[in-house]
Amino acid sequence: MTKVGIRELKNRASKIVREVREEQAEYVITHQGQPVAVLHPYTEEDAEKERQLERKAALAAMKQTAREVARAWTSPKTGVQILEEQRR
Repeated sequence: MTKVGIRELKNRASKIVREVREEQAEYVITHQGQPVAVLHPYTEEDAEKERQLERKAALAAMKQTAREVARAWTSPKTGVQILEEQRR
């Protein structure tokens, strides 16, 4: 992997990203000579990880909403009972 400093990355960003995209190049980004990040092509594995994180975040948001609804619920009937009544 090629090392590139932050200043050089800034100055050559378009060329470096093009190399990553077209030539599957990988770079270690450094700051004051110390590695801080890796720039590599976006793979299907990366896309799947992102989708999993999005699903996990959506599920967590739904669970939080369910907890908020449960705390605020004031009816003696359950939500299922109310829905059944509306379907009649």
